[in-house]
Amino acid sequence: MSQRSPMEELYIGVDLGGTKILVGIFDSEHQCLASDKTKTKPEEGYIAVCSRIVDTIRSAAELAGIDPSKVKGAGIGAPGSISSDESRVLFAPNLDWRDAPLKADLETELGCPVWLGNDCNVAAIGIHRLELEAKPNDMVSIFLGTGIGAGIITNGVFLTGSTRAAGEVGHMVLEPDGPVCGCGTRGCFEALASRTAIYNKVKAAVKDGRKTLLMDNDGNSLTKIRSGKLRRAIEDGDKLSIKVLNETCFYTGLAIANLCNLLNPEVVALGGGLVEQLHGTMIPIVREVAMERIMPGARHVRIMATSLGDDAGITGAAILAHDHS
Repeated sequence: MSQRSPMEELYIGVDLGGTKILVGIFDSEHQCLASDKTKTKPEEGYIAVCSRIVDTIRSAAELAGIDPSKVKGAGIGAPGSISSDESRVLFAPNLDWRDAPLKADLETELGCPVWLGNDCNVAAIGIHRLELEAKPNDMVSIFLGTGIGAGIITNGVFLTGSTRAAGEVGHMVLEPDGPVCGCGTRGCFEALASRTAIYNKVKAAVKDGRKTLLMDNDGNSLTKIRSGKLRRAIEDGDKLSIKVLNETCFYTGLAIANLCNLLNPEVVALGGGLVEQLHGTMIPIVREVAMERIMPGARHVRIMATSLGDDAGITGAAILAHDHS
């Protein structure tokens, strides 16, 4: 690809998830010029994941015809809690990270400024600014993937909390005697409705002798469940897949009702891999469950799936870099 003008202001957006790393190169109007992705492979450790982030950035930059060190800056949305100075990932259970100096390590490798934020807050920036044109003053964005998190805007500003740990709705307890979550608590929203939860439920059912289209090609094992595979199984009438998705929708609706009764948002936007693949099935069920439990004064809320899909995270990350440059 031909080189872009050196006068053009460009930004890198990175969405770091428990399953994949997605990178986009954006112009100053927040339009994506090129993107690339790779698997996260958190089991390989922090240094290996950092190298995969850098390699994917360089690959996306090559597709866009730019030198990544010449961009105005890079934004990155990382899972878990972020330090008050926005330089370190304090705790990310889905990556098994504690006190990871991600900002400094990426700046050293890339040669450009890097700004770090919680992945759900960053994706919420993308939805709020680009898709909803910054109109809702009160909004909750919930992301269902390997884990579950949220970005919350109240009175036009992000709710961060006293230690910047707000938004961990995935660890809202919905079933006190439910399954153990990765955080160690029982019955968290994440342990009941994330893609990890779906996998654990299907795996337990298969162990008990249930058959499902989600099984591997040998028909006897189950190694992983992608959102697209779940959608195809549901479209083909797989009873177990339909059951676990209905449970996911129920707990998502329950969580939304709790958040609406607490925060009274104008909009609840749902995103993440599960929602991108299954929004047509999920949103009506989620909305019905939520509306049955939301207090009358808060029922004006609009419950929607983001149209940005997977691009919400990289778009928000690029906007984060743009706003700080």
